[in-house]
Amino acid sequence: MVRYALDRHAAAKGDELCAVFEGGERWTYADTLAAVRSAAAGLQALGIGRGDRVLVMMPNSAVGIMTLLAVNYLGAVFVPINIAYRGAILEHVVMDSRAVLAIVHPRLVGRLLEVPPGALRSIVVAAPGYEGERPAGLGIHDGSALQGDGGALQPLDEPIQPWDLQSIMYTSGTTGRSKGVLSSYMHSFSALNPDTWTCTRADDRHLLHMPIFHIGGAFMATTALYVGASVGVVAAFKTDTFWDSVRELGVTSVFLLGSMATFLLKQPPSPRDREHGLRHVMIVPLGVSGPPFRERFGVDVFTLFNMTEISTPLMSSANPSKPNVCGRPRPGVETRLVDANDRPVPPGQAGELMIRTAAPWAMSHGYHDNPDATAAAWRNGWFHTGDAFIRDRDGDYYFVDRLKDTIRRRGENVSSFEVELELLSHPSIREAAAVAVPSESSEDEILAVLAPVAGCTLNPIEVIEHLRSRLPHFMLPRFIRILPELPKTPTAKVEKHVLRGEGCTPDTWDRERAGVQVRRERI
Repeated sequence: MVRYALDRHAAAKGDELCAVFEGGERWTYADTLAAVRSAAAGLQALGIGRGDRVLVMMPNSAVGIMTLLAVNYLGAVFVPINIAYRGAILEHVVMDSRAVLAIVHPRLVGRLLEVPPGALRSIVVAAPGYEGERPAGLGIHDGSALQGDGGALQPLDEPIQPWDLQSIMYTSGTTGRSKGVLSSYMHSFSALNPDTWTCTRADDRHLLHMPIFHIGGAFMATTALYVGASVGVVAAFKTDTFWDSVRELGVTSVFLLGSMATFLLKQPPSPRDREHGLRHVMIVPLGVSGPPFRERFGVDVFTLFNMTEISTPLMSSANPSKPNVCGRPRPGVETRLVDANDRPVPPGQAGELMIRTAAPWAMSHGYHDNPDATAAAWRNGWFHTGDAFIRDRDGDYYFVDRLKDTIRRRGENVSSFEVELELLSHPSIREAAAVAVPSESSEDEILAVLAPVAGCTLNPIEVIEHLRSRLPHFMLPRFIRILPELPKTPTAKVEKHVLRGEGCTPDTWDRERAGVQVRRERI
């Protein structure tokens, strides 16, 4: 658990580094404990205690990391929100989570105040001297609220246990709104610890470039703390400064999305390509980038399969030679590939990947306030990933396709349902389907297939502009195709498999080719 790990390591190795931030800020374990206890005391003064849900809408930063650790230090529940969320998607998370406090970056507080507060009692704007809107019924505090007296922190009524709820992480749904994944302390530890990521060591420094609203950020930060390792924190992945960050922060271990590895390989060769302390990278999905990455940069390459609900069930050995491989089941995990009736399929045949772990609480224990989705995912005593794999005769697993309609774009899960809802809010769009099409770099791009209202015409640029204020940047379609009517089954369901199979036809509009730019908002 965060509290006991931080107390233990601060006592044993207080002067050793726990976190290093771009820009030069450096925290020892003693510094980290003092900052976290101060923030925890501030939260306690605002009425936060064991089991309370705390929304955190913050980018990767010293304050963001401190907030994550302080919430868990109290035994409260960390509920991170994607900093690109707005409108109905943000409202859903606020209402569904039943959070009582929100900690928000000052540039994002306006979005939060635009949606109903749900159970929120207070908002902390994580900066000094907030002078903005103060709605009735909500306590609004500036960043000084996170600067309490750590020495006056009240003790816990009872110890925090491994099975206690650590976080609720919202992952995009496929047939409805995003679901809140319930994660215990045991789950977060099981996902990334050295017994799972067998290439890592307790003395590694992990690059924290995945956001703290993803497991690649939040779980990385807490697991590094559990084992006494350290993190190097940057705001986000940037191709042109990646190796500078690795050198500056002393990073030894990095998780890379497949697209990131592709971007780095496409950079011009440099005489400094091997001037770094990086020992290994995890590239997911691996594709064909493993051998060239190892050859050029001189690091060991691994790959794996994971998702928010599980705990890295598949992991490769060093430098796999097979393209597109995902690894083999790690110790402590059982896997099966099955057909639609959960019957095992033979090697070489595609089947849905099912998982269960030997250790209790080593995976998510359900979806928040969604017993139907929990029962469906965990039917027959196994967690169903919704993803199709093939296992070869050597025992290696290969990802084939998603059985569900989630789109994976540059590390973000995109719900086709949520994209379609916002498309259909356009007055001239009668039907809409969002599907994944292959990207030239890695993972997916989004194709929106639209049918106009009778008598109306659709301009793709106007559609994109309509979506800009309604969706995060990563959910905006790159491709738009317009048809008189979408293909349907006899029961009037849109045949998305047909649209995926047809892909980008010659009449498909390409946002990038048209020069319409979509950029992430920098904070």
